[in-house]
Amino acid sequence: MNRILAKEHFSEKVVKLEVEAPLIARARKPGHFVIVICDEKGERIPLTIADSDETKGTITLVVQAVGYSTAAICAKEPGDYLHDVVGPLGRATAIERFGTVVCCGGGVGVAPLLPILKAMKAAGNRVVSILAARTKDLIILEDQVREHSDEVIIMTDDGSYGKKGLVTNGLEEVLNREQVDLVCTIGPAVMMKYVSLLTKQHEVPTICSLNTIMVDGTGMCGACRVTVDGKMRFVCVDGPEFDAHKVDFDEMILRLKPV
Repeated sequence: MNRILAKEHFSEKVVKLEVEAPLIARARKPGHFVIVICDEKGERIPLTIADSDETKGTITLVVQAVGYSTAAICAKEPGDYLHDVVGPLGRATAIERFGTVVCCGGGVGVAPLLPILKAMKAAGNRVVSILAARTKDLIILEDQVREHSDEVIIMTDDGSYGKKGLVTNGLEEVLNREQVDLVCTIGPAVMMKYVSLLTKQHEVPTICSLNTIMVDGTGMCGACRVTVDGKMRFVCVDGPEFDAHKVDFDEMILRLKPV
């Protein structure tokens, strides 16, 4: 059992939870995720660790209510318990000094992107972060991102905040004005697809995180199968990060569609 210490609403359906998990807090690295089970009859929900505090023994999770189980997790309040939190799982992000790193986050994808950009900045990189969402109200973790970025570009579909346009509009602006050594992108599959297509044109290495397709988190269910460089991979055990230029996004998008 893991106690919830704090809760913050980002929007009606997106919350941030600070959860007691001292062993995970000490072991986790950027890119790692956990499996959360809300109660005794709950299903397994994979959630990327957005942050951790070793001193307090806590991890931070950002949860979007999209179904019964995630809604149940979002309904929890400080003092309540999560039945199980297991991790850290997955392969950690390769952090080194690349030069200029552009981090592109869409919607709740900013949460798993935050520990990566923090680590990239700490490694001595120039970090440009591009946050994108449909409207201003859906931009999350902006203050934390600004704290660890050299520059932050905000893009909204409706122009209600920052610049009007898509994440690719902001990315193209950066690619056209300066040398970029690496792009990291996390968000909806279609967003990552077009980020990848753009960076491929500019011949910039790009890493994407495919955590949105995970279900079981251990490789047993097979639901997170993706094709990478012509070979089948499991996001939960082989990833969740891959070379975006080698991912078959069209296949992934088809598999994400409801039956």
